[in-house]
Amino acid sequence: MRLSIKAKQVAGVTSIVVLAVVVLSAYYLVSLARVRLEESQARGELLADAIFHRAQAVVRSGEDPAVALSSDDGLHSILELSLVAKQLTYAAIVDTNGRAIAHSDNSLVGLPMAEYEDVNSLLSHGRLALIRAVYNAIYTPGGKIVEIRKPLLLGGKDFGSIRVGVSTLLIRDDFEKNLYVPLVAAIAAVGGASFIALLLAQVLLRPIHVIRSGISRLGRGEFGVMVDLPRDDEFAELGQFFNAVSARLSADRAQTSPQPIFNSTDGAHAEDAVAVFDTQGMLVFANDAMRDALPRELATRRRVEDLWPSSHPFRAAVEDARASKQARDPETVSMPSPDSGERLVLAHPLEAPGGRKIGVVLIARNLDYLTHVRTTLSYSRKLAALSRLSAGIAHEVKNPLNATVIHLELLKQQLASPSSEPTAVNDHVSIIAAQMRRLDEVVQGFLRFIRPEDLKLEVVPVSSLIESIHPIVAAEAERNGVNLVIEIPADLPDIRVDRGMMEQALLNLAINACQAMPQGGRLRLAGAVASGRRVAIICEDSGDGIPPENLDKIFNLYFTTKEGGSGIGLSMVYRTVQLHDGELEVQSTPGHGATFRVLLPQA
Repeated sequence: MRLSIKAKQVAGVTSIVVLAVVVLSAYYLVSLARVRLEESQARGELLADAIFHRAQAVVRSGEDPAVALSSDDGLHSILELSLVAKQLTYAAIVDTNGRAIAHSDNSLVGLPMAEYEDVNSLLSHGRLALIRAVYNAIYTPGGKIVEIRKPLLLGGKDFGSIRVGVSTLLIRDDFEKNLYVPLVAAIAAVGGASFIALLLAQVLLRPIHVIRSGISRLGRGEFGVMVDLPRDDEFAELGQFFNAVSARLSADRAQTSPQPIFNSTDGAHAEDAVAVFDTQGMLVFANDAMRDALPRELATRRRVEDLWPSSHPFRAAVEDARASKQARDPETVSMPSPDSGERLVLAHPLEAPGGRKIGVVLIARNLDYLTHVRTTLSYSRKLAALSRLSAGIAHEVKNPLNATVIHLELLKQQLASPSSEPTAVNDHVSIIAAQMRRLDEVVQGFLRFIRPEDLKLEVVPVSSLIESIHPIVAAEAERNGVNLVIEIPADLPDIRVDRGMMEQALLNLAINACQAMPQGGRLRLAGAVASGRRVAIICEDSGDGIPPENLDKIFNLYFTTKEGGSGIGLSMVYRTVQLHDGELEVQSTPGHGATFRVLLPQA
């Protein structure tokens, strides 16, 4: 795996710090081992001196020294100090034959004693040999014993020696406790070195990254690429050379390119017309929609001054953006012939990460096209409403026609029978007449539903509409035990509606919600700002909800699940919203109520 320059720099700095930490740690360990052994040696020699002076005081002329030393209680007390002294294991007086005359452990008196390495011999090793010997001794099972020896001369004769044992096992705990601090310091040093190396790499390698980014942009075909490097270091000359080469390449491309850059993958086929100019006013990008507004001879006319006259809104927008660091506010303009129509024009400066201006983007939106799309959507919604209406009419007309045909057939049979009774004939005639009246009601309702309405539009606050229907809704809510909650923000935008028709539509929704909660509940009438510069009027109840299979039928004319309902109310609400170029949405979960949202354009 190939490492980056940044990774190599961090690895190099960290390796140097790790090496320094290892060397210093080794030196510290050697010094610590020597210090601990020297401390043990000093304690042992102090104890050996005390034993020597007591032995000289005990042994008198003419008396057997071995008997005197082995029987003296004071000497035994001094020997037993080795059992409580730090890092010492035993103390003994040994004769010339290697037998213990007096020992801190009485069970060993009279027995031969093994000889161990002298501590002075261990301290005479070199540093590496000393640390290796100490580590091997510490971590050898059972540990290792080294001795401090002092010759014992009594009456001018060599009587034997004084031996004090030092165990490496007793040194280990103290040794490891002192290792904790350097270990933490080493880890902190390595971590700190890595962090500092990252910061240094970020700072030192930034010019390389900037130049690499500039080369990548040049490779993608951008014009006028410049890099901004510090002027007080070794990379300044390299940055100046790069800027000079980039300027030369941009000039050569501007002279040799017969057309601007048309990129089919970056918005070339968008409905909005898009063009990009560099800081010199040269065209560097234009999509398909912008191409229609450009002159045909692009090989010789690439500057904004040459593309459009001074009065052209596109040129004015680009020049304003070049002179300013802020985006020009969108402006609706009427385009000159032959590119007639209205356009929403926006010009915005393009800046590099450092804040340096690198160009201007021009966007022109065809408002005539948007108007056509909006009209198509409105027409589609009205077709959907007409489809619902037709479905409702077909259903309502079919039932009375079927009943009429059946009773006409029965009436025909009655009249053909000589024994027919006038009462039965009259019954069939009555039923046929009733069905004809029902057909007439359906037709009249249909005519009322589809007849043209003369809308009297006015700017109305949503709060005013809710206040108008509040008394009626509150009375219905109180009768059904419903808690009415109204939430209309004070800053909610106004809407442009026919007040009478909209009040009736909202009243129908609220009354239906109250009647859907005969056992009581909560009705919420609220207002909110919706997307697309619209206002949402919300009617939310906590009733039984609407079954999923009925959700797509509730706005059909004559469809109702309420006993005694006409099936016209929600259809009239839907029609009213459609007449105002709005939308009516419904969400419902069985057992958790229903929510109706009336979406209307802002005034």
